[in-house]
Amino acid sequence: MLKICFKAALAGAALAGALAAGAAQSMAQDVTLRVHHFLPPPSTTHAKVFVPWAEKVEKESGGRIKVELYPSMQLGGKPPQLLDQVRDGLADIVWALPGYTPGRYPKMSVFELPFMVSTATATSQAIQEYYEQNATDEWQDVKVLWFHTHARGVIHTISKPVEKAADVAGLKLRAPNREIGGALGELGASPVFMPVPALPEALSKGVVDGAVIPWEIVPALKLYQLTKHHAETPGPRGMYTAVFVFAMNKAKYDSLPDDLKKVIDDNSGLAMARWTGELWDAAEEPGRKLAADAGNTIVELPEAEVAIIREKTQPITDAWIASMGDNGKALYDAANALLDKYAE
Repeated sequence: MLKICFKAALAGAALAGALAAGAAQSMAQDVTLRVHHFLPPPSTTHAKVFVPWAEKVEKESGGRIKVELYPSMQLGGKPPQLLDQVRDGLADIVWALPGYTPGRYPKMSVFELPFMVSTATATSQAIQEYYEQNATDEWQDVKVLWFHTHARGVIHTISKPVEKAADVAGLKLRAPNREIGGALGELGASPVFMPVPALPEALSKGVVDGAVIPWEIVPALKLYQLTKHHAETPGPRGMYTAVFVFAMNKAKYDSLPDDLKKVIDDNSGLAMARWTGELWDAAEEPGRKLAADAGNTIVELPEAEVAIIREKTQPITDAWIASMGDNGKALYDAANALLDKYAE
């Protein structure tokens, strides 16, 4: 009887040890997150956002999360496919522009209407809060980490300077999304839609006469060499911005243990939107300085000309409100209120 009890005790201890070892092994299991985006390694997003974010996540997880970065579409595909890639699990996290898939995220496109941007810091926070209050239903198929925007866009042209609203007419200008393209069309330009990595070749081959894009991206794409004239819209609101999203595969997030979910959650949301916006605001001046040092012309459009642009592009805003049905005006007002809130 004693031998039987002793053997049973040993078996129980062995089982408990095995269970404990299994639990420990599960807790220590590494998780690899593959991050995919379309810009090169020197870009602000890669070097100043994703690299430090990856380091922070790895450190706070005690090394249990490993982040692999794949810039310049190294996992394949094209920039407009990134949100499908993260939804389908071809990448674990992506940085993408919802506007590259027009009509898919209509509520978020309110911030891409004319004059819906102040600074990148303020606008990014406004967008994040707007998403949490009004647009989560558009993003059920992915885990949104955070949104942000770039600072107010600039009109960059190869040979024809834009010094007044009328100068835009007749130009072929690269546009990132439908709303911005529509606004350029109202000003008499011909919008040409393309992902930003295609822009340098399009400029060098004369496919476009210029582009609307922030100063931040000028160094990475060497736009200070490819364009010679730059027009800014001063005032409390700039002419346009574009919405960006950091999104994670939902099944990948759901598969994480609770403590690792917390690491991801702690590095998501409004604080990250503000931090990214600050980085993008800070990146504006180096791009502008490169253009100035190259001898390019940089003009601020006069207040009267900005008012003309506002008036001419108002139909784009009116059309968006109408397209959203009974809720359109309320969504537009909510976005404006948040812009004013964070710009204070």
